Amino acid sequence: MRALVARLDSFGDVLLAGPAVRAVAARAERVTLLCGPRGAPAGRMLPGVDEVLVWDAPWVGFDPPPTDRADVERAVAEIAGQRCEVALILASAHQSPLPTALVLRMAGIARVAADSVHYPGSLLDVRHKRDPHAHEAEAALALAEAAGFPLPDGDDGRLRVLPPPPAAGLAGPPGYVVLHPGASVPARRWSPERSAEAVRALAAAGHRVVVTGVPEERELTAYVAGDDALDLGGRTSPAELAGVLAGAAAVVTGNTGPAHLAAAVGAPVVSLFAPVVPAERWAPFRVPLVLLGDQRAPCADSRARVCPVPGHPCLDRVTAQDVVTAVEKVFAEGGRQSTVAERGGPEGGAA
Repeated sequence: MRALVARLDSFGDVLLAGPAVRAVAARAERVTLLCGPRGAPAGRMLPGVDEVLVWDAPWVGFDPPPTDRADVERAVAEIAGQRCEVALILASAHQSPLPTALVLRMAGIARVAADSVHYPGSLLDVRHKRDPHAHEAEAALALAEAAGFPLPDGDDGRLRVLPPPPAAGLAGPPGYVVLHPGASVPARRWSPERSAEAVRALAAAGHRVVVTGVPEERELTAYVAGDDALDLGGRTSPAELAGVLAGAAAVVTGNTGPAHLAAAVGAPVVSLFAPVVPAERWAPFRVPLVLLGDQRAPCADSRARVCPVPGHPCLDRVTAQDVVTAVEKVFAEGGRQSTVAERGGPEGGAA
């Protein structure tokens, strides 16, 4: 049996789909992952994925492309070429899976499963109802099981990635604290000033600090790192970033893709979590965790991209000393848990 798993949005969303992908891979001969361009680097890191198809769908993302008939037809043809018999559509609770289901039906996939609150007509064979309070990774696993793909014995359902390259040449010996100040939207970012203060406070407390970021954030990471931290902004591929995070004693970050990548390599996380989306569904999954930020702020559950409250109080009331204390707490409460999949092991590829 050939299977397709669709998760069309961002890097972190695709990482959260990983346990469900492994569940499908345990019973499929081949697994194709259909994802968007922002999620594709994460898809290539997931155990159980045999091929990644990339499509920028017009109903997904912060800046979706215009709907174009020729582009949709190309996507249908590429998906049809995979000759998949069953598909799992993973989407957030606020997203409809039905446009994706229509494309998959046009591509000839005979059996399609998804969570849906809307009448699907003939688009879905398994119309599952998700638990509104379930974590995103757990919701995906529940859908996979409803479609006939339970987790195999011995898989604990944590996030996983393929073994990243060693990071010693980039970040030095393991045991440092990573601070990742960026995020995809302003509402989810701690201010640069607060981030820089935290770097100085962590360094003063005796921690080696590494600052990470994407190439577009080089100015931000340079400012935040200052003279007290190693600045790796723009210097790591996604796989190299996984290696850096795997060597961290703790990772300090907002609600953004690297938070889930940290969880996927077993790093304890101090999460500066803006409540524009609920932490119960989107916090770093099953790793030692301290959650910082006012989860009852006026912006809660608003999905706002820009903070609607002057001064961004849900995050910027968090102090540098709060972060130092939280780092020490995750050290004391959990320490590291290695969840990097072993190549060739039971979770290193499709079974």
